[in-house]
Amino acid sequence: MNAEIEVYSRQIRSLLERVLASLEVLSEEQLNRRPAIEGANSAYVVAAHTLGNARTWVLGIACGRDMGRDRPAEFRAVGAYAQLADETQELSGEIEAALAALPPSALDRRVVPSQELWGEGEVGELSVRQALIEVVEHASIHLGELHVTRDLALRPGSGQALREAPA
Repeated sequence: MNAEIEVYSRQIRSLLERVLASLEVLSEEQLNRRPAIEGANSAYVVAAHTLGNARTWVLGIACGRDMGRDRPAEFRAVGAYAQLADETQELSGEIEAALAALPPSALDRRVVPSQELWGEGEVGELSVRQALIEVVEHASIHLGELHVTRDLALRPGSGQALREAPA
């Protein structure tokens, strides 16, 4: 694997592992409850969205796989830690294999993703390199958000400061 691509692969996979590791201390109830702050998401939602974004941007946008994305479903997600652990391990392996097969010349290739893969905002043209950097940035931001969400869930009396995730 090209040294630059290897850095992206390692960094993305490390961030996904850190997202997962930050959830180990939460009960299933804590994992699926949202802070009582307008627009806040549960730790499970933040993790599911981070995985969905990495999957789409690495495999779909950067590596050109034909795939779809149900981004709104990421924000309705509920589940158990074991489910996220399995998904993270599977995605990490897929990312490693896909990026190992990516030729270095592909980093400069320009792409215009579909709106479905792009997510929110106006779609723009970017290079494969930029797409991989976006994944690192996006996962880093959500890792920080996840730490705050987790810490709120672990506060004594947090059951009063949390609200149920919508059904």
